Amino acid sequence: MNEAKSIEVKRSSKVENILTQINSKTKLGDLRKIAKDITKDHELAMELWSTEEFLPRLLAILIMDKKLLSQDALNRIDKDMQTHSFDERNNLMDWLMANQLIKDKKTIALMESWKNGPSALQRRAFWYYQARLRWTGQTPPDNTADLLSTLETNITKEEPEVQWAMNFTAGWIGVYDEKNRVRCIKLGEKTGLYKDEMVSKGCTPNYLPNFIAIEVSKRDNN
Repeated sequence: MNEAKSIEVKRSSKVENILTQINSKTKLGDLRKIAKDITKDHELAMELWSTEEFLPRLLAILIMDKKLLSQDALNRIDKDMQTHSFDERNNLMDWLMANQLIKDKKTIALMESWKNGPSALQRRAFWYYQARLRWTGQTPPDNTADLLSTLETNITKEEPEVQWAMNFTAGWIGVYDEKNRVRCIKLGEKTGLYKDEMVSKGCTPNYLPNFIAIEVSKRDNN
């Protein structure tokens, strides 16, 4: 007799207790408070990750041990992210980049190797990291010329999630690198990316000529 049986996932009491604290009204700040109490616990992080739910996975990222994030481990995490919606998987990768990958030389080196990798999410992380170096005022690596050449050649061919991060990088190069500003503006004019995008009041548009003009003006007025 073939009888379908539901498989119940057994979770530790610690995870069950944490899950009772997370619901649709939970904010990122709430997750950070929970993570602060837990500190680092990679085993617990992986158990939370196994729930396959968005908010528990955001929390899991906060308490992961970055020393255990090898390329193979990150490939598995990347594969798991593919089960989420477009916006959720991008948010998960961006959160992972900001809270783990930028905090260790080993994982930074991995990110820097993802420029032409097979994973769109990993390529997104590469470009978002390059943008972050510039907008946070850090001294970027001496790779701007190479980045701009790649942007001009590939940005219109890329997956949407990567394309946004590439455009974001071009924007911040244009803001902080005056000698390449016109080049970045012309890139935006040529591609027309995000030109017709509607943005909320107070938000900077992604269209490069507007983005660069607004962000430069902010800094000139400070």
